[in-house]
Amino acid sequence: MAKQESELKEQKEMPIAYELAKKQKEISVAEFFTKNRHLLGFDNKRKALLMAVKEAVDNSLDACEEARVLPEISVEIIEMSEFKYKVVIEDNGPGIVKKQIPNIFAKLLYGSKFHTLKQARGQQGIGISAAVLYAQLTTGRPVKITSRVSKKEPAFYYELNIDTQNNKPVIAKEETVEWAKEHGTKVEIDLEAEYVKGNQSVDEYLKQTAVINPHITIIYTNPKSEQVIYARATDKLPDEPKEIKPHPYGVELGMLMDKLRWTESRTLQSFLTSEFSRVGPGTAKEICEHAAVLPNTKPSLVSRDMAEKLLQGIQKTKIIAPPTDCLSPIGEELLEKGLRKEIRAEFYCATSRPPSVYRGNPFIIEAAIAFGGEIPKEEKSNILRFANRVPLLYQEGACAMAESIVETNWKPYGLQQSADSIPFGPVVIVVHMASVWVPFTSESKEAIAHYPEIIKDIKLALQECGRLLGTYVRKKYRISEQLERANMFEMYIPEVAGSLSVLAKEKKEKILQGLQKMLVKPEIKKEITEEGDADDKLYRMEFKKENEEAREEAS
Repeated sequence: MAKQESELKEQKEMPIAYELAKKQKEISVAEFFTKNRHLLGFDNKRKALLMAVKEAVDNSLDACEEARVLPEISVEIIEMSEFKYKVVIEDNGPGIVKKQIPNIFAKLLYGSKFHTLKQARGQQGIGISAAVLYAQLTTGRPVKITSRVSKKEPAFYYELNIDTQNNKPVIAKEETVEWAKEHGTKVEIDLEAEYVKGNQSVDEYLKQTAVINPHITIIYTNPKSEQVIYARATDKLPDEPKEIKPHPYGVELGMLMDKLRWTESRTLQSFLTSEFSRVGPGTAKEICEHAAVLPNTKPSLVSRDMAEKLLQGIQKTKIIAPPTDCLSPIGEELLEKGLRKEIRAEFYCATSRPPSVYRGNPFIIEAAIAFGGEIPKEEKSNILRFANRVPLLYQEGACAMAESIVETNWKPYGLQQSADSIPFGPVVIVVHMASVWVPFTSESKEAIAHYPEIIKDIKLALQECGRLLGTYVRKKYRISEQLERANMFEMYIPEVAGSLSVLAKEKKEKILQGLQKMLVKPEIKKEITEEGDADDKLYRMEFKKENEEAREEAS
């Protein structure tokens, strides 16, 4: 009895921190996103359907392009019951190696692109596994995957769940199946969702994907069994981006210290040349001189203070911009082709800016405009935002692209615009950012951060397209005025002919024929569509030449 009383007394005297420490444990990333799925974009049923399709299609496109295969993607959405849908995405890509299938689809933060610096749609290794996690939470059903890498090998079928406490795949079923495709992947996801057409729907996402990826074919069947085929506009695959190393100007102190700790280089000079792009032996030596550090210092012996001096030395050294073969921009011609394919307008133009850099990461901004035609007149201009060929449909107000459009003065280009607002008029404005690392504002990848370098380049691209639009609008207005004057003259021809026949004593019919020959109506469509007039052509050639020269200088 006395012993029990003694133990109780000791427990009472023990600091509360020990009791609290017993409750603390490691949190799995899958467990974290189970409670915070809104961070991944799965915050409502309508958006969940879009995110599931988007992540699967983005993966298919990346895989096809890496394998140098023209993508053909089938997207089918089947309504099973109220708010319950089956999403089926099938591609003709290279397929997935058997042992990798469970980890790719049922393990968060597992992927091949996070540690590589080159343009890609996926970055974090969360996308498709997040869709599987959401499906598991809302329906309890496993994701079904069929994949084949070659006609010489069998097709493998998996049914997978996610162990959220340990962030590990759980294989519910595994077998070899017959599949007609020689290579490719098919994903079936059952989830709680809502299908609604509109600006932020699956339909709009696929249409915009076809615009920004003119080399793909998409066969889409919606829940109402309506089929839409987005045929490719070109057989040319995008240039394959090459992996690069980080640029010294983008490195931060903690990142530099980590690299110094894990490098296999024996000297600081060799470390700088092997771990960073655009740093040769001479530049590495110059960095060490500016940092007052010996080039033959062992990286493992570099202290925090030395690393800070080394960082200062990097900033003092003139280092050329990073290479741009890690990027694969669409290009003016194909961007305009994609726009013409899906949007019926009367005027199109596009531009691709020379490469720029933010935080040591190279990027290219491209812009395009479609004007008139079947685009609604009395509405705000339609903004299409893209990052690495992926449509951004949400958080427009929080995006650097939308801010750049608002801050651009569109009145000189023939559009109406009130203060701090998007321009009004029959126009579609396209902005695309290609980068090795797009600075998204959240894990759901819906808006681009407001870096000054990015905003500046977007504005310059918009101004280039705006000047072409202004030339077109002014000429259209001028020709419409000429047409109005001609119509006015035509209306009074009979009266003028009658008066002249009395004065000249000539037949009215003869004078009427002569006056009608004098009447020349401008043909608006012929005059101002397609390539435009000589001034327009000249301007296009001039800024295209300037961009090419700037690209050559950057590379």
